[in-house]
Amino acid sequence: MDVSRQQNSAMGLRLRALRLQRGLQQGEVARRLGISPAYLSLIENGKRAVQLPILIKALELYGVSVESFMASLGQGRVDDGLARLLDEPLLRSLNLSEEDLRGLSAEPKIVTTITALFNLYKSTRQQLDNVLHSVAERARHGDRGVGALRFDYHPFDEVTDFLEQHENYFPSLEQRADAFRGKRGLGVRVSARDLREALVEEFEVTVELGGTAGASVIRRWNEETRTLTLSPRMSEHRMSFQLAHTIALRLFEEERLHEPILAGYETTYQETPTLIKIHLANYFAGALLLPYGPFYEEVRRTRYDVELLAQLFACSYESVAHRICNLGDPRRRGVPMHFLRVDVAGNISKRYSGDGMRFPHRDGGCPKMAAHLAFLTPQLIAKQYSELPGGERFFCFAKVVSEPKGGSLARGTAYSIGLGCQAGDAKHLAYADELPFVDPPKMAVPIGTTCRFCERADCNMRSAPSYKYAFRVDESVKKDNFFSPLVRRDDAAASRPRAGGSKAEPAAD
Repeated sequence: MDVSRQQNSAMGLRLRALRLQRGLQQGEVARRLGISPAYLSLIENGKRAVQLPILIKALELYGVSVESFMASLGQGRVDDGLARLLDEPLLRSLNLSEEDLRGLSAEPKIVTTITALFNLYKSTRQQLDNVLHSVAERARHGDRGVGALRFDYHPFDEVTDFLEQHENYFPSLEQRADAFRGKRGLGVRVSARDLREALVEEFEVTVELGGTAGASVIRRWNEETRTLTLSPRMSEHRMSFQLAHTIALRLFEEERLHEPILAGYETTYQETPTLIKIHLANYFAGALLLPYGPFYEEVRRTRYDVELLAQLFACSYESVAHRICNLGDPRRRGVPMHFLRVDVAGNISKRYSGDGMRFPHRDGGCPKMAAHLAFLTPQLIAKQYSELPGGERFFCFAKVVSEPKGGSLARGTAYSIGLGCQAGDAKHLAYADELPFVDPPKMAVPIGTTCRFCERADCNMRSAPSYKYAFRVDESVKKDNFFSPLVRRDDAAASRPRAGGSKAEPAAD
């Protein structure tokens, strides 16, 4: 780790500690600092350098002088460092006694060594997870289309970082989309016919309906003949979006709209710039179909009623849900929200966190999340308050959207579209009216990110053991879930005497 990254990490950790000491939620601090919860999370985790104006505002909020803050960096006592290290679930499960802790605290070199080894272990575990994923891909596809074994994160993760860095808001694309709408005289509801005419007249493009029978390609562009071929099997909503996306790509080629946005963003993978360009074209399409001003006003009036907004603007539920996460204009800012799309198997194919919600990079998400539970009642919108292991609370809602093929849902698609916000912002959403947050500890459903890295020791829906706990097998004790780790409090509970004076016996299954 270079010096700048070390400084970012030290400052971020110290800012996080100050926030937690004062009992402040990440979303509330982000609101006061005028940044998104996702960006504050990146700062606190050392992934982004904290800029001086933000640092000064944060220290004023925490009541700490700049001088004392800078002096405190890197000067924690050994026992404080050990306490932070032992807060890791894996080390908590080793059941170290008070005498053990006192002995370690008296040996600074031992604490330093343990810390270094543990951080190396966590890094190695993540690398191994990436390698195992690459090996599985090679087994599935052979060497074709599969690059070298991955020791870093995926290109889609780079795209996610890019979006969170920009708070998923790109004013230059908003302005260009508004200008295009004005020139074409487009109304609130934009039809596929309007967009097709725009392509023909503005870019001299030939638009055809066709394609190979049974093929899954829905849009193909031929630069040589300037022909756009679209699948006739698409719905009106989907057809409109693909036409709007093509308009964006034509403008990108003629005006290079995307290049200033991408300038200076360093990537690890060569595919990432193209992926970001595709996303920016999708963003432009959303801005063209759902213009910021009118859409923002309707979002406020309907209080984020996604279904009603989809009807008002003649767009799909998913498109409206995406667009709600773009409302980052400082003058007309929407509620910071997260978005995810999951399939019946629990795979997350789209994700964005504007409110601090954490999602796994590749594995399926927590089965306790509303987006997964929505499949249990596909005709209804699933709603719940959720709480992460760190104490962050959210209001989440999700709806299943499906598109049968040939009358068969198995041959078609079915996704759950999930949205959510910090629990304190739920009052702005119509979906939360029936769930007043009157008793947070009882109402909030405990969730995690993914089982392999979840810190919860008592989840009854675990599908795998967590890397964050030592693997411990005891044939005389069984928890309600086989993969739940045995921790110190389980032993303590077993040793407590019953009312009659005897120790509790392990429950028999």
